[in-house]
Amino acid sequence: QVQLLESGGGLVQPGGSLRLSCAASRRFLRINTMGWYRQAPGKERELVATIGSGDTTNYADSVKGRFTISRDNAKNTVFLQMNSLKSEDTAVYYCNAVIMRDSFRADNWWGQGTQVTVSS
Repeated sequence: QVQLLESGGGLVQPGGSLRLSCAASRRFLRINTMGWYRQAPGKERELVATIGSGDTTNYADSVKGRFTISRDNAKNTVFLQMNSLKSEDTAVYYCNAVIMRDSFRADNWWGQGTQVTVSS
């Protein structure tokens, strides 16, 4: 019903930057929290950053000070600006959105994932 379309992943050198984007495919959605998660091979999916409807943000300790999450509510889009990238940031990054179905029910949607590789 709703697609989260991610873009911006790729290969970057250590110390470089990438900007990830994730947009919901439908208009007129009531989106609560949006966020980014990542999963490296052999590891569990972990939270990277979230941003609430009131623009409150939370970051994993491993990315704090280097990554910045933001959103454009008019475009149903969330961004992740990643600076000072390290090899340990290499993972598949997944967009997440909590979307209200009605006044009482919320659905948790996931993007397809975009690969971020940090390597020299």
